[in-house]
Amino acid sequence: MADKKKARNPQLHLVAAAWSLTNYPSAEKQWSWKKKVKQAKKAGFVGMSAGAVPELVQALRDNDMALIGGVDVGEVGEAEPKLKAFKEAGAVHINVQLCDHDTPIAKAVPVARKVMQVGQALGIKPAIEWRRDTVTETPEKAIALAAQYEKRYREPLRMNFDHSHPAIIKQLRPASYWERIAEYRLDLLQKSEMIHFRTFTGSHCQTPITNGRGKLDRDFVLWRDNFLKPALAAWLKGAKKGQELWAVIELGPQGSGYALECFPDVWKDAIVARAEIEKVWKSLVK
Repeated sequence: MADKKKARNPQLHLVAAAWSLTNYPSAEKQWSWKKKVKQAKKAGFVGMSAGAVPELVQALRDNDMALIGGVDVGEVGEAEPKLKAFKEAGAVHINVQLCDHDTPIAKAVPVARKVMQVGQALGIKPAIEWRRDTVTETPEKAIALAAQYEKRYREPLRMNFDHSHPAIIKQLRPASYWERIAEYRLDLLQKSEMIHFRTFTGSHCQTPITNGRGKLDRDFVLWRDNFLKPALAAWLKGAKKGQELWAVIELGPQGSGYALECFPDVWKDAIVARAEIEKVWKSLVK
């Protein structure tokens, strides 16, 4: 009976970001893809988010782990070849960074449509990311894209939320993290099957998970309690039986512009983040 109940419950799948392991543990002695995948599995991740890199794809298959794709699509003609590569690699969910920051919404809508059409034809699920330096650079532009898409094609646009981007654009404060973020198309969040979790403050798109000495960083705790928990609770409220959410622990490495030199080991932090997010999930799923 317990197994049947578990099968009916929504499922959370926690995925490592391959770029967290860039030049890890050092540029001179970087782990191979095989070792990166094995270490991710050992840490409890069920997949990795990356491009369709042949060596990585094979290592994931060998370890029975999922590939969550990531790619940029700037024009209608790019959609099919780029998404087909992920289909061939065995990915189902693909994060799409759509167009550029200065692309007019009207020109981006047909590109988004092509992405969705190709995804449907291939039997995969691309999602448009809320992200800076793309057409969804601000919450207002992301909402406008979704609204124009719905008006033109009479169906919702599949989206992937990375709330660290709108959080710093709006310079949110911890007490209002969820109150403000919930204004941004909660219905689309509840329909989503993929999300990026990166710890943020109202001024920083990425913050440490730990203090580097075994304790949780204060800003991570504020993020966990004021954003993560209500976000997962809201998603669960709208989830159907057995619905899946693939969550990428989206922590950038040193040199990426996300992790600062003073941050502790990003990969070790990602492992801690995975465990903490899982704890919150389990506390919400009864």
